[in-house]
Amino acid sequence: MKEAKYYTHLDGKRLQCRLCPHNCIIKDGGRGICGVRKNSNSILYSEIYGEVTSIAMDPIEKKPLYHFYPSSSILSIGTKGCNLKCPYCQNWHISQDLTAGTTYYDPANIVHLARRKGSTGIAYTYSEPVIWLEYVLDTSILASKAGLKNVLVTNGFVNSEPLKELLNYTDAMNIDLKSFNDETYKKIQKGNLDSLLKTINTVNDSKCHLEITTLIVTGINDNINEMKEIINFISSMNKNIPWHISRYYPNYKYNKNATDIDFIFKIYDEAVKKLNYVYCGNIPPGRNGNNTLCPSCKTILIERRGYSTGIHSLKKGLCEKCGTETGIIN
Repeated sequence: MKEAKYYTHLDGKRLQCRLCPHNCIIKDGGRGICGVRKNSNSILYSEIYGEVTSIAMDPIEKKPLYHFYPSSSILSIGTKGCNLKCPYCQNWHISQDLTAGTTYYDPANIVHLARRKGSTGIAYTYSEPVIWLEYVLDTSILASKAGLKNVLVTNGFVNSEPLKELLNYTDAMNIDLKSFNDETYKKIQKGNLDSLLKTINTVNDSKCHLEITTLIVTGINDNINEMKEIINFISSMNKNIPWHISRYYPNYKYNKNATDIDFIFKIYDEAVKKLNYVYCGNIPPGRNGNNTLCPSCKTILIERRGYSTGIHSLKKGLCEKCGTETGIIN
């Protein structure tokens, strides 16, 4: 175990964790909502430092990041635990099952492995990287010194101070915007909407590349008016932020039917009226919604078929046909 950052001593050996907006008050011997930060004799410890449940070289598009070094591969690592409790979690076997097996990797080992494999960098993904803060920071610092990029795929449920520390070393984030209804966040995901929106605004105001994903879940957020609110929120910040609308499939504790594909494309048709880059994920072949077009001249800049990516008419983020700045990092 490693002593955790961001906690306060209270009376009677109790501690308050200040990592995420739960601000858990933890008695001696207890753990926070994430299940992996433990009060042991008035010291808060991370029980997952270096404990890796999953490791793989992935296409960067799988994160999904479509505008950050497209067509590259990135070493992806994850641990166990999460500070939200989505009943439809796609990776529940590591995010919610704290008995999941792990293998220890020192931060230097991960950086060495990423360089040896020719990786663009390191993606902290699969489960929630925020609760892995101490390890993510140590690894990110080494990775940055080695010329590697750091990517977080996160639910965004984190307090401002640790977020700003992470942003010192994070090059790109994909943040899950799970709903635009605070009641849904409180009842279903066990979080709150305001904290998530604050995170998105903070990242958008930083130098970190930002993309947003919304999983459209049958019976939870499959409401066109709610989706229009998300579209308006993103466009009010920056219409060039890529928005990934992804199809849900039954998983974990939730067994409603998979999202209606026609509804996914109904959202898509609304979104492209106000956003320059909208992508449809988790859909079968035949209906694309994944190519990147120049927002000015509509030339295909990036063509995608599954995770096969072809780059056309794009150089240093500019459309080679009309010269438009696309915001794509390549």
